[in-house]
Amino acid sequence: MASLVNEDILLLLALAALAILAQKSRGSMAAVALRCWRRGLSQISSHGGFAASSSRPLAGDRRHKSTVQFASRPELPKLAYRRVKGKSPGVVFLPGYGSNMNGQKAEALEEFCRSLGHSYLRFDYTGHGASEGVLAEGTIGTWKKDVLFVLDELAEGPQIMVGSSIGGWLMLLAAIARPDKIAALVGISTAADHLVTSFNSLSLEARKEFEEKGEWTVPTKHSEEGVYKFNMDFLREAENHCVLQSPIPITCPVRLIHGLKDEDVPWHISMQVAERVLSPDVDVILRRHGQHRMKEKDDIKLMVYTIDDLIDKLTTLV
Repeated sequence: MASLVNEDILLLLALAALAILAQKSRGSMAAVALRCWRRGLSQISSHGGFAASSSRPLAGDRRHKSTVQFASRPELPKLAYRRVKGKSPGVVFLPGYGSNMNGQKAEALEEFCRSLGHSYLRFDYTGHGASEGVLAEGTIGTWKKDVLFVLDELAEGPQIMVGSSIGGWLMLLAAIARPDKIAALVGISTAADHLVTSFNSLSLEARKEFEEKGEWTVPTKHSEEGVYKFNMDFLREAENHCVLQSPIPITCPVRLIHGLKDEDVPWHISMQVAERVLSPDVDVILRRHGQHRMKEKDDIKLMVYTIDDLIDKLTTLV
């Protein structure tokens, strides 16, 4: 049998040892552990896909996908979503800025949840994908309202919320606003406060230049135009939703996965989140070769097994 040990696993083991030493020497530091999953590493299938735990046989046709539905809201744009009904805890996926619910991570999670018989919900924010609205008119507050609507009106029972990039920021805001509805959080390249802190870190001259133009342009590989554009009103509104200046009142299990080669959102943001959340159950997983979108095969496997581990933990506690 081919060995499953690779550079990423060795890095995780080394970092885990360092984290344990740091925890012993700094008792006041928030518990930040880095783990290798006992089940996940032993269950990677030889054909490169993933399988559920042996106690959770795959069920149904993997090729079958949920259908797009639209949720109407009084005086607000309709939200497009896909839902698979099933057991609790359910899983809700929050995509990144400018992305949508049809990405590789979102698709893989639906396949996984369907195989276990757990509920799953993915959707497009206002101005994204198939939802109504204009992207340039959206704000962090707008998309936070979208997430809360989904939790309140579309999701049933406790949820494991999985947030990618800005979706990681939104999942924190949602967990603070709806603690009774959140069973656990999984952040992928979490971008908490990132747009605000990035703009504020610019030189005074650069900030003044953008303020005079009324727009901040950020180079990116993820847009056809090669840049993201944010107006000053967007940034000012975003400041109202920053979470890293003080302890974050979240007590559920939190898992934060980040790539060390993320050129869009630095990995230390995930470390800051881990240090500030009040939960005693926080793990940070760093991928040596991981990039921002974390869409490589091994990245998606890690995400899936992280969620599988949480489902096992949560259902065992019940």
